[in-house]
Amino acid sequence: MIKITFIGAGSTVFAKNVLGDTMLTTSLASAHIALYDIDENRLRESEAMLNIINKNCNEGKAKIVAYSDRREALSGADFIVNAIQVGGYRPSTVIDFEIPKKYGLRQTIADTIGIGGLFRALRTIPVLESMARDIEAVCPTALFINYTNPMSVLSGYLQRYSQVRTVGVCHSVQCCAETILNGVGLPTDNVIAKIAGINHMAWLLEVSRNGEDLYPEIKKRAAAITDKHYDMVRHEIMKQFGYYITESSEHLSEYLPYFIKKGYPELIERFGIPLDEYPRRCEEQIRGWESLRDELVSDPSLTHVRTNEYASYIMEAVVTNKAIEIGGNVLNTGLITNLPAEACVEVPCLVNAKGISPCYVGKLPEQLAALNRTNINTHLLTIEAAVTRRKEHIYHAALLDPHTAAELPIDSIIAMCDELIAAHGDYLPKYQ
Repeated sequence: MIKITFIGAGSTVFAKNVLGDTMLTTSLASAHIALYDIDENRLRESEAMLNIINKNCNEGKAKIVAYSDRREALSGADFIVNAIQVGGYRPSTVIDFEIPKKYGLRQTIADTIGIGGLFRALRTIPVLESMARDIEAVCPTALFINYTNPMSVLSGYLQRYSQVRTVGVCHSVQCCAETILNGVGLPTDNVIAKIAGINHMAWLLEVSRNGEDLYPEIKKRAAAITDKHYDMVRHEIMKQFGYYITESSEHLSEYLPYFIKKGYPELIERFGIPLDEYPRRCEEQIRGWESLRDELVSDPSLTHVRTNEYASYIMEAVVTNKAIEIGGNVLNTGLITNLPAEACVEVPCLVNAKGISPCYVGKLPEQLAALNRTNINTHLLTIEAAVTRRKEHIYHAALLDPHTAAELPIDSIIAMCDELIAAHGDYLPKYQ
């Protein structure tokens, strides 16, 4: 029996999508689904929901078990899906927004790089380190599918400092070409796209239909748009650097030094940048969950339709040897030649019974590689800080973050990091 372990199963809606997908996949329908979460109540809610879907959509074929012991949940696993958030919205995410705000540093999502992404990684890596030791001991051949942000840092850490077979996957690759085509009023059928770079900053390098390059028409139409719209930051970067990018404008605005600037408040209005977007989104999700709980957990008629989440398709390809292509986050073993070898890059990957086989991309246009490197600098130094437990590398990561460095002087950045370290308390290990 195939065993699928979901870590962070209290993320009930996401667990529904990923594990509901597996139940609707013939080769995975009879799997042993192991659920683990540190929140006992949310774990039991997810278990109840999945049992309903299993009954209604899968004739009860799957074996669904909630575990209170993580190592037991992992034991013998073939696939592991990781969707944890260490520290949660409160206290940790609130801290990541409110302390930087005191120093005049504003953020939008704060989960990938920047100060929020840096400290989210520092909280999460010790948990992954412990999890990796369990995996190496009780399921060493399992494929670890990471959905947790900051994707590049966490996946890169596991790929460099553990024996865990790891691929990171993200929604942004799947919808990239469709988003820009919809945005400029072009059809999305029969499109072939090539995407590569780093997570949340991968580039739509090629986009074509029936052999026709669509970029000239995309750029022509984008230049003609005069009304404000939701994707203005990405359109501006495409205009200046020549290529569209995978992640949303609210994310992208805080990965670069150009858009959120104290001396230029008009940029916020001009580009429609949603400051403090993630806290608002979290509050809405909390309120929404209260109204959604009964429907998901106790509705006896609950069903599911397979989504486009990568996880079930990856598992299916490995089990059946029917190959698929995904956008995966993997170590840069010469895949993108003008990015560092230590970097975790997002490239096309072939998935089959052999597992994940990344595809060679070659050299990115130099301006794109240069923008990627500004983010990779912070990724690598965040990992260095986590591995060495040296506080100076926390400072280095923050000082080299493009948005932070554009806004604050050195002394303020260091003081802000010290205050964040103190505020996160036991969520962080001791740094020297």
